[in-house]
Amino acid sequence: MRLQNKRAIVTGGTRGIGKAIVYELAKEGCSVVFTYFSSDETARKIEQELNSDSVKIFGFKADASSFNSAQETVNYTLEKLGGVDILVNNAGLTKDNLLLRMSEADFDQVVNANLKSVFNYTKAILKPMIAQRSGKIINISSVVGIIGNPGQANYVASKAGVIGMTKSNAKELASRNINVNAVAPGFIETDMTNKLNDQQKEAIVANIPIKRLGKPEDVAKAVLFLSSNDSDYITGQVLTVDGGMVM
Repeated sequence: MRLQNKRAIVTGGTRGIGKAIVYELAKEGCSVVFTYFSSDETARKIEQELNSDSVKIFGFKADASSFNSAQETVNYTLEKLGGVDILVNNAGLTKDNLLLRMSEADFDQVVNANLKSVFNYTKAILKPMIAQRSGKIINISSVVGIIGNPGQANYVASKAGVIGMTKSNAKELASRNINVNAVAPGFIETDMTNKLNDQQKEAIVANIPIKRLGKPEDVAKAVLFLSSNDSDYITGQVLTVDGGMVM
């Protein structure tokens, strides 16, 4: 197993891409604390399905946009797992609208959930990772953070910010043997894309060379690679998982 005896925090781990990441890391021997905002029942179910003698899985209710909540998550993880080797900043949300109609509250909420959360958890995890002189930080961005998308000014700004923060943090932390990379998913089959009608999906697929939407597992496998020793000489990079949509 590629992550045997490793320990991870995954934010936003009860659905979609986050849930797939939790399952992929656990399958490879990694113990995980995953955060969630409201899905208590789903969190307990994930714990029951994945816990074993060698892999420990804990759900922790947290608000990713709150620095204090991020620090509480890290403290809980240190208590339960004894350390942290991997951080996956996945928590996020959308509040789509044309800029003309977008409220200040919707802009702030998306930026806080998607971008400030990356600051919160990265900042909170630094002391234990620096002390052990190793760590892998993987930030989930989006291809729209690279190319833009109408009706998503708040989401695009947050995901572009994640890419910029990834590169800056990679330069700061490389000397401490901490790798920082981003994964930028394209259109993935999640709750967000399930809201699209068939005509909208067909229009999207027409622009994807592989001619299908991605699956959460496609993203999770990229995160697994960046979490493992196979990526030790990779930092500050943005790995697009998009079927060739952006190239």
